Amino acid sequence: MPTLDSISGTVAILDKYGFNFQKRFGQNFLIDANILDKIVSGAGVTKDDCVLEIGPGIGTMTQYLCERAKYVIAVEIDKALIPILKDTLSPYDNVTVINNDILKTDINEIVEKYNEGRPIKVVANLPYYITTPIIMGLFEKHIPLESITVMIQREVADRMSVGPGTKDYGALSLAVQYYSKPSVIAYVSPECFIPKPKVGSCVIRLERYASPPIVAKDEEMMFRIIRAAFNQRRKTLANSLANSGVTHISREGIQNILIKMGLDINIRGEKLTLEEFAKLSDLMGEV
Repeated sequence: MPTLDSISGTVAILDKYGFNFQKRFGQNFLIDANILDKIVSGAGVTKDDCVLEIGPGIGTMTQYLCERAKYVIAVEIDKALIPILKDTLSPYDNVTVINNDILKTDINEIVEKYNEGRPIKVVANLPYYITTPIIMGLFEKHIPLESITVMIQREVADRMSVGPGTKDYGALSLAVQYYSKPSVIAYVSPECFIPKPKVGSCVIRLERYASPPIVAKDEEMMFRIIRAAFNQRRKTLANSLANSGVTHISREGIQNILIKMGLDINIRGEKLTLEEFAKLSDLMGEV
């Protein structure tokens, strides 16, 4: 079997199965061995680890993971790729492929079945169009995990680590920083994929905190407030929250809470730090 981490190897396996790329699945397959090695090394995968791979494609990175991990569970949405994966992963007995949409998959059940409920590591070359719901889902559903190491659009990676007052700051920034410590592993050129994406990519590792450095009394409520604040980010925070339906508190009531926090009543959500959102959520929960 030709090696998959090259143009020739990838094209050969695609031709063998007459595979056609599906735009709706955001398919871009990695063909750079150096980047593949950086991802798996950056994820810190060892023989003690159970790894969940999201979107294995033709199995290029899956092969790298199988070489280093104790066990790999690969969830692939495209049924046309399943016979290819059966072929390319045939040398390995430490992998299971699941044909399903990751957003409709019970990951807690997978963790329980394949790793006895112990924390897993997530590694993925994510389809850009569903990056945010996948990452938010992994965190908010409290999947037992050590880290998430993903290839994502560079612009999205930038949003994960910025602070208040910047145009890229938003709900994703706050969620990532609440649950994890983000660190960039590598920036990746479009030349490293087939087909080439139109944008630059970035490999980022999100190391899950054992416990968040800032804790809200009602985490779910805090994130409802955060989403509401950024759904209408040009409006004042008091107006955004009062009109959102996430609270029974009036605009004037929210303004009073902002005054109590020492904030301007006309402040916008994009100006608040994670700590301030947690405090706001706690105070609103007391009303």
